[in-house]
Amino acid sequence: MLIGFAGLGRMGKPMATHLAAAGHTVLAYDPVAQQLPASVRSVDTADALAATEISISMLPDGAATRALVTEALSDVAPGHLHVVMGTVGPAVVRELAALSWIEVVDAPVSGSVSMAEAATITTMVGATTAQFDRVQPVLAAMTAKQFHAGAAGAGSTAKLAVNAVLAGLSQAVAEGVLLAEAGGLDPAVFYGILTNSAAGAPYVGYKQQAYLAPESTPVAAPVSLIRKDLGLALDLARRHQLFLPGAEAAYGVLDEAVTGGLAEADMAEVLTALRRSNAPAFSEIISPAM
Repeated sequence: MLIGFAGLGRMGKPMATHLAAAGHTVLAYDPVAQQLPASVRSVDTADALAATEISISMLPDGAATRALVTEALSDVAPGHLHVVMGTVGPAVVRELAALSWIEVVDAPVSGSVSMAEAATITTMVGATTAQFDRVQPVLAAMTAKQFHAGAAGAGSTAKLAVNAVLAGLSQAVAEGVLLAEAGGLDPAVFYGILTNSAAGAPYVGYKQQAYLAPESTPVAAPVSLIRKDLGLALDLARRHQLFLPGAEAAYGVLDEAVTGGLAEADMAEVLTALRRSNAPAFSEIISPAM
């Protein structure tokens, strides 16, 4: 199948590579990527993606996704299906799904860069049953699990809810490490305890090095990206008149991390942000034992 792919960043590049490895011909467009995989066919303009049967976007925000669909994909053949895999929020997806000349579904993913490279990420799909049946084999080339969440926009809603939990869990792990350090525990010893405790979710295990040795651990999901996603989740909550105190608190720490120059650091560096904000009290607690 001829598939268009826009956005070959940390996640998009391995995903497009998996599509090519599965036998698809991939037309790839990314104006800022320095080097695209040899297995995909690079195109100079996003308009070239309109010639494909299915196109995929893995773009950073709703504005970029909207521009791609309404401008570059304004002259597609009947039946062209566009899959929004970036995290843009359900409102943008539903707006695009209402367009008359193109079919639009959403399939944002959950998982790290290493999981994208191993094709073990999960996708949550917002589509009709017929659209899901059509796109599921394509998604299966890039992801381990594909969940049909509901109509267009449902995938994005699920992704925001998942990332609200993820941001809260990241914050909780950082606070646990900080508390253990203040009490004189070796962070590595405590982390081993945490991983094997009732709180030892899979995230806790695979983020160990990001928390304990961030300077030598590749960035999986930057603070700026999680902050953006959590901001979208909070916007959705407010539209439904919901108050999410845990998410609000986690967003505040992510905001501090961005202000403190950690925007492109891994999301686990909320621990660094907490250490900085607690520096005076923290030094008083641990100094007698040092």
